[in-house]
Order: sequence, then structure tokens, then C-alpha cells
Amino acid sequence: MTRIWLTGLLRRHPARLLAATLGVAIAVALLACLGSFLTRSQATMTERAVRTVAVDWQIQVTPAANTAEVARLVAASPGVQGSSTVGFAHTSGLSLSSGASTQNTGPGMVLGLPPGYRTMFPAEIRTLVGADTGVLIAQQTAANLHAAPGDTVTIGRAGLPPARAVVAGVVDLPQANSLFQTVGAPVGAQPTAPPDNVVLLTAAQWHQFFDPLAAARPDLVSTQIHVQRNHALPPNPAAAYATVSAAAKNLEARSAGSAVVGDNLGAGLDAARGDAAYAVVLFLFLGVPGAVLAALLTATITSAGAGRRRAEQALLRARGASARQLLGLAAVEAAAIGATGSVVGLLGATMVNYLAFGSTGVGATVGAAWAWYLGAALAGIVVAAATVLLPARRDLREHTIAAGRTQIERPGYPVWARLGLDAVILIAAGLVFTATTGVGYQLVLAPEGVPSISVSYWAFAGPALLWLGAALATWRVADLLLGPGRSVLARVLRPVTGRLSGITANSLSRQRRPLVRAIVLLALAIAFAASTATFNATYRQQAEADAQLTNGADVTVTPAPGAAVAAGTAASLEKVAGVKAVEPIQHRFAYIGADLQDLYGVRPATITRATALQDSYFPGATAADLMGTLGAKPDSILVSAETVKDFQLRIGDPVTLRITDTASDQPHAVTFHYVGVVNEFPTAPKDSFFVANASYITAHTGSSAPGAFLVDTGGKDSAAVAARIQAMVGTSAAVTDIATVRNTVGSSLTAVDLAGLTRIELSFALVLAVGAGGLVLALGLAERRRTYAIATALGAKSRHLRAMIFSETGVLTVVGLAAGALTGSVLSVMLVKVLTGVFDPPPDTIAVPWLYLGSVTVLTVGALGAVSAIAVVAAHRPAISVIRDL
Repeated sequence: MTRIWLTGLLRRHPARLLAATLGVAIAVALLACLGSFLTRSQATMTERAVRTVAVDWQIQVTPAANTAEVARLVAASPGVQGSSTVGFAHTSGLSLSSGASTQNTGPGMVLGLPPGYRTMFPAEIRTLVGADTGVLIAQQTAANLHAAPGDTVTIGRAGLPPARAVVAGVVDLPQANSLFQTVGAPVGAQPTAPPDNVVLLTAAQWHQFFDPLAAARPDLVSTQIHVQRNHALPPNPAAAYATVSAAAKNLEARSAGSAVVGDNLGAGLDAARGDAAYAVVLFLFLGVPGAVLAALLTATITSAGAGRRRAEQALLRARGASARQLLGLAAVEAAAIGATGSVVGLLGATMVNYLAFGSTGVGATVGAAWAWYLGAALAGIVVAAATVLLPARRDLREHTIAAGRTQIERPGYPVWARLGLDAVILIAAGLVFTATTGVGYQLVLAPEGVPSISVSYWAFAGPALLWLGAALATWRVADLLLGPGRSVLARVLRPVTGRLSGITANSLSRQRRPLVRAIVLLALAIAFAASTATFNATYRQQAEADAQLTNGADVTVTPAPGAAVAAGTAASLEKVAGVKAVEPIQHRFAYIGADLQDLYGVRPATITRATALQDSYFPGATAADLMGTLGAKPDSILVSAETVKDFQLRIGDPVTLRITDTASDQPHAVTFHYVGVVNEFPTAPKDSFFVANASYITAHTGSSAPGAFLVDTGGKDSAAVAARIQAMVGTSAAVTDIATVRNTVGSSLTAVDLAGLTRIELSFALVLAVGAGGLVLALGLAERRRTYAIATALGAKSRHLRAMIFSETGVLTVVGLAAGALTGSVLSVMLVKVLTGVFDPPPDTIAVPWLYLGSVTVLTVGALGAVSAIAVVAAHRPAISVIRDL
């Protein structure tokens, strides 16, 4: 009997089975794709965090400890692949004599590197000029001393005669901040910047120069053991962080106080684990609605044939089939749809992963990936059971044989609609949204140094309630239009249907529930496509803004501190091929009270020629207004929110800063007036700083020397332009481009292949939108073949059938697209607001991908039109044969 049942379904209703299978396949494929993306992204974050660390551990040997014993203990520790002992010594100053002039610097650091150090830690040092070994000086030190390979540098030693060394090369120290950290000190006690003057010596030469200093002044000399660890870590950043941190604490415990671990690797993983939590959040916010929508599509597809299924069940019951047998047949149908849909979905997910990411989705995270694939397949089977088996069971319990053979039922009004539950849910969504976007609310909380991460899943209630409330509200509006509002609908349809407008409206009204469900599904599909596309576009927009904020512009040229900048430097840079505009920006340091902060001097009228300023940088005001104020009132100053709070400032208050005067080389009091808050600014640090008018700073310090040049390349060929500029300026300045910075700044979430995720989400959103419109409409029209056949038998012509079919299509299209656009707009705003923590900086405006949304609309309308045209052709079959078949 089972075989006969399945054979009959395949022969008589292949379209319905295929459509239901495709609905399950879409849900399975989407879950599998997003699940494999989640595991891949977390593994990528861990890999990136590890890759960006030059030295995994910097172990400070305490003064009373035996360095050799600590080195043996470190080498024998689990997970340690290699280690090098590095000497650190303070120098009282450096000098270099060239001809009649002598260049002097202030205090600095001298490091002693053992043989093989650069091989073990290749990312710590980058050679700019000269040899890779021997006496090496940092780029800034070379600029301060006007030194080059072959020059002799004098190294000052406190209380001892200076030592002399011949420079072999000039190097860059990309990881200077971590290299010169105070190991064991909390974040707030770390030095604000690495030393300006650095010399690297071989270990033998360092001991020759500084062993005598260690005996006389042990406070000026220290020893660190730099460690390279085994990077076979768990793919999840939180788990990797816990593993590395536990190993560091274990080493400190076994050293009995003789070693303090500076866990650079743990610090990198600490930052990545918060971003991994946001990846989970993105999966839940953007992926789960799509899977639910695919399940609803399957349910709508199966419900399109509910009347026919009830008639078939009634016939079987009348011929003696029991309820258990009928449930068994429904279970077989559900199993066939679920199993086939799951297999097709997993194959589709594998193909989509390959096209989007260049892999099948099963790589380094084999176990997690297969777990997601298995979970997605089980979800597909559950969807099939919920949409096929449960309705069959409900029909058996609630319908008699006579009722099952009824072709048209009087639709009832559900309880939730009578209670106004849709309005209540929408109000609740607004309240939750307000609560979860308030001041101080954090979606993901990852306390520094604490292994556990807290995710406020309460924030998911807002979008979830909006989805549900919007669906119910759309159902209510569509039902009112097709039911009590059928007279209005008849007038609207009259230009298309003519004298049949009343008949068409009444026909749609009596069988409106399938059409209402199709409208709701189309609206949700359009809302899903719109909200997902808008979020992804806004994310890309802010990732680019973050890169430009960090780098300052497409290319930024930063002269070495203390180096003289020629007056025509900006003009020379403008002549470089590919450069559109050059804007100098001053960088000073200023004291407010006892607090030293960065001070940036800008030209308000022209600063935006080379960089973008977003309103979100300036809370409570706009970028244009505050730049206008700086230009109109040169003594104006913008202050960070933290400084405003610490010093209890109010708009208009005078702010006195002590800035170094060029003539006297001493701090000089300069009075500004506080006019606004600045939280972010190109090239500025994340913490406290000031922004003021460059001309006012120049007038009160006697120097207009820029701290950097912001170079606009029109967004094109930034790396090539940076290379040309670097060749022109040599080692006298550092040149950075936005293409390089884009891969390193912001959250490690940015480094994940968001483009691939976007392609997956938007592709599925497009499929769901087209399927929700075209597929559901096609099945609905197919179920009404009997109605069209009877109309034909009563004398309806082709134009009448065409008008009836396209009237239904028009109602579905107009109402569905309008409701979807409204829901998608509100949902887009909600997603961007709730997920503000993902964006750095927060967006001024939401980016709307009009091209994609237009494409979705055109394809959806095209699919609906094509289905209607096919239905019109099918309606021309002889009425008698159609009625006989049905």
C-alpha cells in the first residue's frame, strides 16, 4: 500500500512533492552553509589572532632569579617550540658626529639579540636599509641621528664611558608596542608609546657593553625570554584563549616567582573571542530567520494541497482505511520529502560553500562542520514532519469524511486576531528594542582576562517579536482586504476584469486563506532579503570607514618624530602619480592638568579633501557644523568625552593646555574654548585626544610642522601609490596604505570572509523571495484548475480567465511587496541598532543596496508574471478533461 501511495503521489502530484522537497532543501542548505561559515569564521579568527602576534610570550626574568635556570624551565614547558634570551638596557642617549655637526637624542633602549632570533621571530624586525644582522637601529632613531649604514653611533651608559658601534642596517619594528611593554603591569600602567630611540646589538656585543652597567645599575638592565609556542590550538578563540592562559599561569606557578609571563598570544586571542561571540550573534540574527522562512515556505507549499489531501483521505477512510494507516502514509510522505530534501540541501550547501569560499566547508574544523551538516539534515526532517505529518494528523482528528470531501470551506477568524495579539506583539517588540539599544547596553560582554563571555540573548527578542508581529499584522490586513474589503477590491480590479470584477473579488474572498498565506510569506521573504542586504551593506560601509579612520586616508605619510619636514613636501606628494589631494595634519602632545594627551591640528575648510568625517565621530553635533565652528572661531577645541567628564567641562568653557613652544622648547600655556565632543578622528588613538585649528596652534607654538600627510587616491591603487611615495621619501617617513590597514584593523570579525557570507545570505534571500512568490502562486493556481474549468464550461473566454489569474497575481504582488518593504525597512533599522557593537565606528546612515533590492523585486515580479502566464496557457485545456482529472 505504501508503494502504491508513493507511486500515486509521484504520478499525480509531482509538482507539489518537488516544491515541498525544495523548501526543505533550502532550509537545510541555509543552516548547513551558515553553520559551516560559523565554524570556519571562528577558526579564521583564531588563526588570525595567532598570526598577528610576533612573540607569543615575553617572559620577564625577575632580578634575583637565575636566567639559565628560568630558560631551562621555559624550554621544558609543554607547548614551547623555541625560546631566545634577550637583553634589555636603558641608554642615557645616543649621538652621532658627522663632519662639523653632532646629532644627539634622548634616552632609549638597547637590545641584545642572540643568534637565530630573527629566524625564530621573523615578524618582529623588518630590514629597511643595510644588513639583517649586526648593529641595527630603528627607523625613527636613524631619522633623529641622520644615521645610515657605516656610521658610528655613540651609546651612552649611565655612570660609565659611552660605547661605540658601527651601524650595519636600519630596521622597522612593527610590534614595538608589545616588544617594549612592561611585562606584568596592568593595561593602564603600560607605556603610552614605545621608545623613540632603539638600538639592536648582537648578544655578545650587548653583554660586552652592558654587563658592567648591570653590576653598577641593575635597575637599568633586564632580561626577557621570548617564546614561540605550538599553535595547535582549539579552533574556537575562547577555547584557545583558555588553553594559552592556563599554560602561562602554570609556568608562572612552576617558576616560583622567578618569571613573569607577558602573554601576547593570550591577549590576541582575548580580543578575538569577543568577535567570535559576535559571529554567533550574526548567525542567529541573520541565519535563523532564513531557515524559519524556508520552513514556512515548505508549510505553505504543503498547505496549498490541503483540500485535495483531505479529499483523498476521506476517500480512503470511506473505503476502510484506518487512521493509523493514513498516518503511516503521511509519515512515509514526510520521510520521503525530508530525506530527499536533506540530501539535496547538503549537496547544495557543499556546492555553495565551494563557490562562496573556495572550499566545501569541511576543513580544519571537520568535527564541527559535520555536526552542523548533521544538525541541518535533522532540521530538514523535522520541517518535513511538521509540515506534512502534523497537518495530516490534525485533519484526521478535526474533519469527518463528509467534511473532508468539501471543496470550499468557510474560513474562520483565528483567536489571536480577535484578541489583537499582533498589535500587542509589535508593541512588545518596540519596548524590547528600546531597552536593548539604551545607553550602556552591551550585546556581547567579554571582560578582559576572564574566560567566560556573556551574550545578551534577550536582544534577540526584539527582532523576533517584530518578525512575528509583522507576519500577523500582514495576515490581518490581507484578510481584511480580501474578506470585508472585497467591495473595495472589486473596484480596484474593475480596470482589469471589467464586469467580472465582482465575481473575481468574491471568488478570491471565498478562497482567500491560501492567498493570504502566500502574501504573508512573500512579505517575510522580501523583508528577509531587504534586512539582510541592508545589514551587510552597512557592515561593508563601516569596515571601510574603520580602515580609513585608522589609517587616516587612502595613503598616510608620517614623518619620523623630530625630523625636519621641507616646506614643499605637500606639493611634492601631489605630483606623485595617482594622488588626487594631499592634506597636512598636525600632531602635538599637550598637557591638560597632569594628563598628557594627543593634540591634532587641522585645516577645517580642507580636511575633508583627503579623508571622510562621519557625524558619529561627534556626539550631539555634525561634522560639518563643528568643522565650521573651528574655522569661524580659531580658538575652538574639540575634546574627548572622557576628558569632558573628568574635567567637568561645559560648552564654551576655557581649556588651558600646555604645549611645547618651538623657540624655548618648553611647555607654553595656550587657552582654547571647548565647543564639542570628538570620539573618533582620522589617525587619532581610541582614547583621549584634542582636535583644534592648525593655524591657531601654529600661531601659539611657532611651528606649522605637520605630523602626517593624508593622501587621497580616489580609492584606487592605494598600495601602488604608497610604494611610489615610499620610494620618494625613503626612510625619513613611514608610509601606510588603506589596503594594508584594511586587513589588520577593526575586529577580527572583519577579517572573516564577509563577502562569502554575503553571497550566501543574499543568494538564499533571493531564492526565498522568488520561491515565496512564484512557487506558492503556481501551486495555488494549480489547485484552482477546477474553478477555471467550471468558469470555462459556463462560457468564460480566454480574456476572462487571464483577468482572473492576473488579478490574483496582482493582489499577491502589490500587497506582498508593500508589506515586505515596510517590514524590511523597520527590521533593517532594528538590526543595525541592536548590533551596534559589530560596527566600529557606528554608522551615521544605513547603507541601502538599491541594486540588489531592485534585482530582487524585478526577479520576484518576473517569476510571478511567468507563473501567471503559464497558468493562463494551462487554463485553455478542455474543461471536461480537467474536471474528469480532478
